[in-house]
Amino acid sequence: MKDLTLLIPAKKEKESLPSVLNELKKFDLKILIVLEEEDVETINSIKDFNCEILTQNHKGYGSALIQGIDHISTKYFCIFNADGSFDPSELKSMYSLAEVEKFDLVFGSRYEDGAGSEDDTFVTYVGNKIFSLLGKIFFSLPITDILYTFVLGNTEKVKKLNLNKKDFSFCIELPIKARKAALKLTTNVSYERKRIGGLKKVNAFKDGLKILISMISLYFI
Repeated sequence: MKDLTLLIPAKKEKESLPSVLNELKKFDLKILIVLEEEDVETINSIKDFNCEILTQNHKGYGSALIQGIDHISTKYFCIFNADGSFDPSELKSMYSLAEVEKFDLVFGSRYEDGAGSEDDTFVTYVGNKIFSLLGKIFFSLPITDILYTFVLGNTEKVKKLNLNKKDFSFCIELPIKARKAALKLTTNVSYERKRIGGLKKVNAFKDGLKILISMISLYFI
């Protein structure tokens, strides 16, 4: 998987990110960490690892991901959590769906048969189900876990989508714009592990409202 770059947005992840990078050592791929310049503790915690660090120019989860994707030069990228919740063993099947079966974007899903989560709550579960259903009804998205950003995709094709959502609305902007651009999308069975450390960065109600507003705007654009 030499033509794959893991894109890891990190914010105050000094407890978990070193463990994540240790687990990734056995994979032949590139790693790009995007974080804020003032997050010195996280930067210092990974200074001995073989990874590239990109200083985030603007605040926001979406901003980190958009900047990271624009920076990546490999054929494929994969958004990967810094908190230890993603299982890197799933990269092989995601990569195969992209490289062998020619899907442009592969979305991990905790709600397929054989999938699951140790970190999902009742509120986030219901929210994901509702937004995934809305995505299916209004955009014909073949995705069962739209807010779960374990995503592997074709870098150049995604760069052309003109992504601009700076917050967690990025989660729904990516698949919706990809669908509108007639990209080929699919899902991959994923099991979300319990996070190693750090706090959830998502506010279920506040960010949920932003996501709903973004979904409505994307429907009329």
